[in-house]
Amino acid sequence: NDLNSVQKETRIGHETDEEVAQVKDALEKKKEENYCGSCYGAESVEGQCCNTCDDVKNAYRTKGWALSTHTHVEQCVRERVERQVRANSEEGCNLWGSLQVNKVQGNFHFAPGKSFMHAGQLIHEFLPFEVDHFNASHIIHNLGFGVQYPGIVNPLDRRIKLLEKDQSGLFQYFIKVVPTLFDHYGGNKISTNQYSVTEFFKLRNPQDQGQQGVIPGVFFIFDLSPIMVHIREQKRHTSTMHFFTNLCAIVG
Repeated sequence: NDLNSVQKETRIGHETDEEVAQVKDALEKKKEENYCGSCYGAESVEGQCCNTCDDVKNAYRTKGWALSTHTHVEQCVRERVERQVRANSEEGCNLWGSLQVNKVQGNFHFAPGKSFMHAGQLIHEFLPFEVDHFNASHIIHNLGFGVQYPGIVNPLDRRIKLLEKDQSGLFQYFIKVVPTLFDHYGGNKISTNQYSVTEFFKLRNPQDQGQQGVIPGVFFIFDLSPIMVHIREQKRHTSTMHFFTNLCAIVG
């Protein structure tokens, strides 16, 4: 986007003329060759560059200082505009991959904004327009915990949840993960997991002051069951004699 379109986008957030000018100045500086952003007094070594908002925040954390406001930090001002433009682009994404988690209760989620660790706590940072424009519609093609074995059923596979264009809300999936040992016929063993799920949805209504705390997104909250399931795959009849014995018992 050129600077005129950037100015148009920033108006959505009701910025003042001074703030718009600050944004344009920050974007111009980024275009400069060999750009080296200021760390605003938090440099660990002489000549240290802080080219992103996160760089400035990390420099302050290293010093043990608090960065109470970001309005004067050009990197954060620039990032705010870039995030606002992305929020208005109405683009979706396709996610694929895997992640390792500890065998304890936890969660993973997809939500607007950014998250980071501070003083041992997970902080979720977002801007107002990101929440207002975040459509949490989603399609879960496949979600499993561990290696898939023949006949396994994942309750969330092919789950489709769609919202209207101007709607936003919170989707929560409470998952109970059950450790499973599968004995394949022939001797192979697979240590994996099954799961059951309970879902919850809360629609965000910005006009209702009581729901201002609803952060739109898709949250998967999982917990492990203390019980293990053992599945053994075997032939129905181990021998011809066994087959005839069962047949005679059925016929009488």
